Amino acid sequence: MSHAPDDVFGYGDVRGSVELRDALTDYLGRARGVDTDPARLLVCNGFTQALTLICCTLRTAGATTLAVEDPGARRYRQLAEAAGLSVVAVPCDQDGLRIDLLPRSGASAVLVTPAHQYPLGVTMSPARRIALVEWARRHQALIIEDDYDGEFRYDRQPVGALQQLDPECVIYAGSASKTLAPGLRLGWISSPTALGKALRTAKQHLDRGTSILEQLTFAELIASGAFDQHVRRMRASYRRRRDDLRHALAANRPDLHLAGISGGLHALIYLPERGPSEHQIRTRAAGRSIGLHTLASYWHSPPEPCPKAIIIGYATPASHAYQPALGALTRLLALN
Repeated sequence: MSHAPDDVFGYGDVRGSVELRDALTDYLGRARGVDTDPARLLVCNGFTQALTLICCTLRTAGATTLAVEDPGARRYRQLAEAAGLSVVAVPCDQDGLRIDLLPRSGASAVLVTPAHQYPLGVTMSPARRIALVEWARRHQALIIEDDYDGEFRYDRQPVGALQQLDPECVIYAGSASKTLAPGLRLGWISSPTALGKALRTAKQHLDRGTSILEQLTFAELIASGAFDQHVRRMRASYRRRRDDLRHALAANRPDLHLAGISGGLHALIYLPERGPSEHQIRTRAAGRSIGLHTLASYWHSPPEPCPKAIIIGYATPASHAYQPALGALTRLLALN
């Protein structure tokens, strides 16, 4: 506040502060391979608002149906439906979204997590990425890319954003929720040229802009290099946590393993067909003050047979509490 000029505390540019949009252009380009510029970036209040703005803009433009990943976050389906879109779920497998099933969905747009599918933890294969962009071009459709934790890959360099394959048919959205904290409510959209004005209008009607103090602080964090240092530090910390979880399972339940890529802030653990149900394990966990999610809560149309799995958010416990929490989890999973 002591260094910012007075005029930044007015209503300002609805797209967000130019300082943050400049900083994000540089960061997203080198860290995620995003092809953008300050004019195409829109700062918003987290990914939830980003998706709301996108869905409302698509509906106003005449879109009727949004395809989503199955399994996937149910709240995103609810946001799309609240904006007036019908939602159709498209199955995912070990290579990501089943692109071959998209044409029959009748969707005008599709929401994907290509770098790290949530909750399965897989990365969309190069062939699927190309096929997805070709589908969008052929059907004059749009791709919404949710790059929620793309910086956190532990076994290799992070996979770049899908958006770079065609910035005019991919709407790229990210946030600081996983890299810093959800409570900051900082997100961003890099839009195709044709959608930029409509998204700005939707943002203007909704709240006229995002809090300037957080924007200026985040811009300084990026420009100073401190944000890159923070991401590298947290990448190493989360990798250790994931490794500790993997080793604890190997020592106590060698029949269980972490599914998906080595990355992100969550791990999926498939459970044996015989044994306690997802609900039973979640109930037992709650009784031991362990918070778990189950795969069942993410299916839109559960397959038959439906695999059992639990989802572990290993970034949540404080440093001093992680090992005790890990011990409690492995003792829980050792029960019949």
